[in-house]
Amino acid sequence: MADLLTLVLALAAVLVGLAIGFLAGRALTRRTLELDYREREREARRDSVDRSRATLSGQFLEKLAPHFPGFPYEPTDLRFIGTPVDYLVFNGLSEGEVDEIVFLEVKSGGSSLTTKERRVRDAVEAGAVRWDVYRVPDEG
Repeated sequence: MADLLTLVLALAAVLVGLAIGFLAGRALTRRTLELDYREREREARRDSVDRSRATLSGQFLEKLAPHFPGFPYEPTDLRFIGTPVDYLVFNGLSEGEVDEIVFLEVKSGGSSLTTKERRVRDAVEAGAVRWDVYRVPDEG
C-alpha cells in the first residue's frame, strides 16, 4: 500500500510539474510574441514615416526642380501634370516655336520609375503618341 501511495504521489508531483512547466512556457511564449509584435509594429511605423517623408520630399522637389541651376528646360515651357508623369515640356513655346514635346519625370535620390511611368515611357519611345481634337456637341 505504501508503494502505491508513493507511486500516486510521484505521479501527482510529475503532473503538477508538467502543469507548472506548461503554464510557465505558455506565459513566456505569449510575452515573447507580444514583444516581437511590438518591435515589428514599431519597425512598420518607422518604415511608414520614412516612406511618407520620402514621398513628400519627392513631391516638393518635383515642384522646385525647374528652378534649380542647370535645369535643362525653360520653366515657362513646362506644364505640371503630376501623374503619370510630372511635366509636359513644350520646348521652345516661350519663344513662340515648339521644337519638341517632352514627357518629363523628376526623380530624386535612388527612386526609380513606377510601373505606370515605365508604361508611359515605353509608349512614347514606341511612337504611340498622336494629336486629337474633341469637339463638344452643339446644343440644340
